[in-house]
Parts: sequence; C-alpha cells; structure tokens
Amino acid sequence: MDAAEYANIAALEGEHWYYSGKRQFVREWILRARPPARTDLLLDCGAGTGRFAEEMSAFCRVLVLDDHEEALRLLRTRFRPEQILSLAGDRVPLPDGSLEYVTALDVLEHVPEDAAVVRGFHRLLKPGGLAVVTVPASMALWSDWDVALHHHRRYDRRQLRALFPATDWETVHVNYTNVLAYPAVWLVRRWRARRRARPPAGGAVRTEDRLPPRWLNSLLRATFVGSARCRLPFPFGVSLVLVARRRS
Repeated sequence: MDAAEYANIAALEGEHWYYSGKRQFVREWILRARPPARTDLLLDCGAGTGRFAEEMSAFCRVLVLDDHEEALRLLRTRFRPEQILSLAGDRVPLPDGSLEYVTALDVLEHVPEDAAVVRGFHRLLKPGGLAVVTVPASMALWSDWDVALHHHRRYDRRQLRALFPATDWETVHVNYTNVLAYPAVWLVRRWRARRRARPPAGGAVRTEDRLPPRWLNSLLRATFVGSARCRLPFPFGVSLVLVARRRS
C-alpha cells in the first residue's frame, strides 16, 4: 500500500467499526478455537500498523511481519527489534513448525501468489496450529478502493476455501461477514464507478476513510462482529473470514 493508506488506517483503526470489529472477532475466534498459552507464539503477517498483534500480546508471544517500509516504521514504534520480521526473498525467516498461530488480516488479496503464501503458513505452524485469515469478498464490489490498496482480487467462499485443502487443513470456520452492509457498499461503489471516480487526491476523502457518527459506528461494528461469529452460512458479504487448523 501507499504511505498515505497506512496513515489513513493508523488514524482510523482505533475506533472505526471495520478495523476495530475485525480485530475483535479474529481475537474471539482464536480464543474459541485454540485458547493461547502465554508461551505460545503468534505471527501476524502483513501486520501493517501492528495494532492487532499488540492487542494479542496480552494472550501470547507475538511476532510481526511486513515488507513495506512505511509499515516497518510504524511497527518499530510498538515492538522490539527481535519481534519484527522481514521476508528473506519470498520466505519467512523462521524454522518449520515454530508457531502456534498465524494471522493474515486482509493480506492475501495483496499478493500475486496467494496459494504459495498459504503453503508457507502450513510450513510455519506446528501440527494443530491455527491460521486465521480475512479477505475482501465479491468481485461485484471491486472499486477504486481496491485499486488504491493494490488488491489483486476479491474472493468468494469457494476460492478462499480452495487455498486450504482438506489434505493439509481442517477448516474450523469459513463464512461471509459484514452481510448487512453489502447493499449499501454495492450502491456506493456503483455510484462512484458511474461518476468515473478515481483514487482520491488532494483533499478528497473516500467513504471508507471517514469515521461514521458514533451511533452508526457502534451499530455497524455490532452487525459486523455478529455476522463474523455466526455459523449459519451466508450467501454473500463484504468480507470473508476463515479459521483453519493444520493437520499433523
């Protein structure tokens, strides 16, 4: 992502319903699927500002990984040097089977070879270790926002699940999230497309970069987190979450 996008996220993520809600339900799924011990080790891939990993440090040991200089600059303000990793070529510089948890929150859509990244997760996790990923859903929602964030794709449930084959992974949970927001998001992005919107420059601000009024922010967060907790399979949503356990 561009430096400006990191600045946007850093300014919003504390309170904004999307960022704070995503951190909440991913943490809840980890605690539900495999409650961490203090000695367990979690790697947050594409850690960005490091907010999620910092919160998870209350439950286990954490490492953060990113390869963007702007992200690394932000991570250095929150973590010790030995906690911060950069890719060695295309490989995470950790031994096989060294982790209990890998998280990748809105990361896979940024990489050309997403299947190779997931194979890397499998290498890094111990048998029984947990991978939790979130991704944007539905190419019908593709917009200037995806372009600005350098996305390669948005996913459907089948595509995301195919990255975690049953021979290697036990799928604990996979479902669409942010379901109730889908119609509004679709309408806003179609409207921008009709106006031939481009990634904003100067003083322009996208809808995604604004903090809604407090009442609306709370409502959107509650519905977002609620859909991410639900085991009832939804037919669509703005995002997807997958929780998978590495087989022996």
